[in-house]
Amino acid sequence: MSNWEQETIQKVLLETVKEQRRARRWKIFFRLFIIALIIWAFITSRGRDDSGDSKKGPQVAVVDFKGVIDGDSQNYSHVIEGLTNALKDKKTVAVLIRANSPGGSPVYSDILFNEINRLKEQYPNKPIDFVVEEVCASGCYYAASAATQIYASPASIVGSIGVIYTGFGVTEAMKKIGVDSRLLISGKNKAMGFPFTPENKEQTAMQQQMLDEVHQQFINAVKSGRGKKLANDPDLFSGRYWLGQDATKLGLIDGYGTVSSVAREQFKSENIVDFTPDQDTLDKLSKKLGVGLVDLARQAVVTSGFSGSMN
Repeated sequence: MSNWEQETIQKVLLETVKEQRRARRWKIFFRLFIIALIIWAFITSRGRDDSGDSKKGPQVAVVDFKGVIDGDSQNYSHVIEGLTNALKDKKTVAVLIRANSPGGSPVYSDILFNEINRLKEQYPNKPIDFVVEEVCASGCYYAASAATQIYASPASIVGSIGVIYTGFGVTEAMKKIGVDSRLLISGKNKAMGFPFTPENKEQTAMQQQMLDEVHQQFINAVKSGRGKKLANDPDLFSGRYWLGQDATKLGLIDGYGTVSSVAREQFKSENIVDFTPDQDTLDKLSKKLGVGLVDLARQAVVTSGFSGSMN
C-alpha cells in the first residue's frame, strides 16, 4: 500500500472518530439539557403551587374527585390523601372537593363519608365543601352529604339516593337451544343470583333485603349530614336524580357555584391551590412539559446510566 493510500485512510478514520465524538457530545448535551429543564420545571412548579404570593386572599385548597368510585381507581383514597394534606397546611382556610362522579361502591363511598366527618372534627375551623361540576350522584352524593356545604350548577345532576343490583336470567333461552346447567354447590345459597338457574324467590327476597339495608344506610348518612336542610318530599330518597335548580329547593345543595366563585364569594380569595395527589413525579411534570418531553427525558435518564436500582 502506498504512502498516499495510508495517509488517506488515516485521514478518513480520524474524521470518523472526530464526527463520533461530536455526535456523543451533542447527545450528552441534549440529555443534560432535558434533565436540567425537568429540574427547573419541577422547582418552579413547586414555587407556584406553594407560594401563592401573586394571588389575593387566604389559601383555598382544591381536591379533585372524579370517575366511578371503586377499588381499581382508588379515587376515594386519593381524595382522602389530598384532603388530609390540604388541611395540614397551615395556610389553608378551606378545602373545596371538585366532584364529577356518577357514584359507585357503597363501601368506598361510606369510607370517604366517615373520613370527611373525622377530618371536620379534627379541623373544625376549616370548612370542607363539595363543588359539583357535571354530576355527583349516588355514592358521590353519599360522600358529599358529609361536607360543610354543597354547591353545584343549575344544570348539574345531583342525588340518586338509592342502591341498584344488576343481574339477568337466561334459563328460557337455554331451554330453547337445549342447554342445561350442571352447577354444583355446597351451601344452598352459594349460587344466589346465578343467571343459569331458575330464579329462587327466597334468594331474591334476601337480595332485596340487603339492598334495602344498604339504602337505609345511605338515607341515614344523608340525613345526618344535611339535617334540617332537607325538604319533606316523598321522592327525595326514591333513587331519582335531580337538576341543580331543583336540588336547591329540596335541600340537597346549598347554592350555585364553581370552585373559583365559591373561593371568591365565600372565602374572599383568588388564591386557589390544587392539592389533588399525583401518581408520581413524572406524572406531575407531564402537566408542565407535555407527555412527549417527559418521555424523552425518561429515556435520556435511563440510557445515561442514571436509573436507580435496589441491591
